[in-house]
Amino acid sequence: MKPRSPRLATRAIIVEDGRLLLVNAYPGNRSDLWGAPGGGAEPGYSLPDNLRREVHEECGLEVEVGPLALVNEFHDPKSGYHQVDLFFRCRVMRGALDPAWRDPAGIVHTCRFFAPAELSAIRLKPDSLPRIAFAPGAPVFYDPLEEIVP
Repeated sequence: MKPRSPRLATRAIIVEDGRLLLVNAYPGNRSDLWGAPGGGAEPGYSLPDNLRREVHEECGLEVEVGPLALVNEFHDPKSGYHQVDLFFRCRVMRGALDPAWRDPAGIVHTCRFFAPAELSAIRLKPDSLPRIAFAPGAPVFYDPLEEIVP
């Protein structure tokens, strides 16, 4: 296997009315795994600019990007794929979730806010996300390398 550089991605931690925004981002609704909105960082754009673009594409929301809250990384030892996700606390400045919104890339098919009690009934990654999301003001947390989840 040829070594590859890690992919860098930004993710948004958006909590409104005590509920966390999550997306299901698998083409064709193939997975029950939920995660924070966001995606790969494009060269030549700042991390906040990348995150604003991704949240708008996936959810139709305009956000203000706040402080870094979580660094998570995962990899696939078979393929050599390795991704580093930087999670920033964000606040919705304009827009609301609309079931008619469509991700132009066709990857995100559902955006939804979850109350803390609902999170134990779904599969989401990273495992540390709920703990970090509902602890504003906590120091930045590093979630070490884990194997990718299908």
